Amino acid sequence: GGGTGFVGRALTQLLRSRGHEVTHVSRQEGKDRISWEELSHSGLPLCDAVVNLAGENVLNPFRRWGDAFCREVISSRVETTRTLAKAIADAEQPPRAWVLITGVGYYRPSPTAEYTEDSPGGDFDFFSRLVSSWEAAALIPGSPARGVVVRSGVVLGRGGGAVSQMLWPFRLGLGGPLGSGLQPFPWIHIRDLAGIVCHALESECLQGVLNGVSPSSPDTSNGTFAQELAAALGRPALLPVPAWAVRAVFGAERAVMLLEGQRVVPKHTLESGYHFIFPDLSGALKDIVA
Repeated sequence: GGGTGFVGRALTQLLRSRGHEVTHVSRQEGKDRISWEELSHSGLPLCDAVVNLAGENVLNPFRRWGDAFCREVISSRVETTRTLAKAIADAEQPPRAWVLITGVGYYRPSPTAEYTEDSPGGDFDFFSRLVSSWEAAALIPGSPARGVVVRSGVVLGRGGGAVSQMLWPFRLGLGGPLGSGLQPFPWIHIRDLAGIVCHALESECLQGVLNGVSPSSPDTSNGTFAQELAAALGRPALLPVPAWAVRAVFGAERAVMLLEGQRVVPKHTLESGYHFIFPDLSGALKDIVA
């Protein structure tokens, strides 16, 4: 699920380059695609693994934050996960692996606390409870499929994600930190997020939660990110965006995602043997804006 989105495209490309066949679950059927309706009707086709990346973009500035959008945000994540989990549970020959990508919104924003995969969270605001429901929907008691959850940070990459919305103001020299700029900025390069999922699929013993953030992400603030992005573009980053303006565009609940952040450490990810392609921010941003 979610195979045609920003992360899905990168993951599909990586998996195919490594000799895996990929079928997307999407709204319409087609070549290398089955529909959600067909999945509910006919069950899961024979496969080695299932990955769910589906989810309505929470930070879509063109959508007003209200009950209808909240419901879409929840159903696009929780219902798709539940549908896939049911298909796995009902399959005569279940897949060997079941990977879900959620978010670091599970952990409570804090300027100082550091979170590993074992840290508590998931019950203090809309987004943390969303991650809890999302991850709970993936549980299949007694299933032989290995379950892996990747809690992703802000995904940086070319042609989508957070950077694409920021590039123009920064290219014009109008970019800057959001609010105080002191808030932690948990980030990951899209090639590493796809890499972690691929690593989880190919490592037969790997299960549980992996934090999908770069190893240097705990030391990155929003202000550092703004300076590094400006430097990669050869532009100044002088104009901070005041907190009230962020709240006006996104609404108070979503603004928290931008004005506050979490220091997240990829402890289990590194212990599992994953080697990051872009462990530091300047290298990641140079690759993206090149």
